[in-house]
Amino acid sequence: MIKTDIIDGLEVYSCLPTRKTKRPPLLFIHGAFAGGWMWIDTFMPALAKAGYPCYALSLRGHGGSHGRERIDWHSIADYVDDVATIVDGLGAPPVLIGHSMGGFVVQKYLERHTATGAALLCSVPPQGLIAAQFHLLFQKPHLFMDINNIMAGDHADSQTLREALFAGEVDEEMLAHWLTQMQSESHRALWDMSMFNLPNLRAMNRPPMLILGAELDVLTPAFLVQSTGHSYGLPVHIFRGMGHAVTHEKDWQLVLDTLRDWLDRMTS
Repeated sequence: MIKTDIIDGLEVYSCLPTRKTKRPPLLFIHGAFAGGWMWIDTFMPALAKAGYPCYALSLRGHGGSHGRERIDWHSIADYVDDVATIVDGLGAPPVLIGHSMGGFVVQKYLERHTATGAALLCSVPPQGLIAAQFHLLFQKPHLFMDINNIMAGDHADSQTLREALFAGEVDEEMLAHWLTQMQSESHRALWDMSMFNLPNLRAMNRPPMLILGAELDVLTPAFLVQSTGHSYGLPVHIFRGMGHAVTHEKDWQLVLDTLRDWLDRMTS
């Protein structure tokens, strides 16, 4: 069962195992334009059933968390502070699981904190957003313009959302729900991820790390996921036929299974 709490102004979803467990908690961190809600109908129930206490926060300005009125001024450092606030209340060091911008936040968090593990799903690479932005501009200029219009205040439409996030068949009911949940993102955070606050690889703690990407991702292309793996000296797993929203693609269970297998090996 999913429970929702407000902790220090931050919306936190939780889904706990039905029996006592010695497995570490998992903390899910969403990407840009989203919120903790993106984890609650796929990954969280499945991993709680596997014995992992699951939590997902909405970063400040997102979902039901405080600060929506100041969304444009929130920085990546602010988001890192939000993660630290929730981690402090978990009672045990978590495994951090970040999607897209959430993966970037995880990398920045590890500059000053430790974790049991870190999973990066279609994450912004440590080199930042610039390469991804140029790739999108040249490969799909219309989508690049649509996303910039959204940043300027326009509402996303179903076709833009479908093209940006999905490569396979899309459940129309799910897509309609996402349209009601998607929101604006902080310009400051996007600039931080572009050039102003990139991860310091030398300063980072290096827990066990899993790096996953998607073959048809137009926002974090597979070659940039490969560059993330190269930066950390780790192999990557690229899921064929999937787009950016690997948590909700038709075959999302394959991603879940890979994540769960890694968790089980790491915590056994």
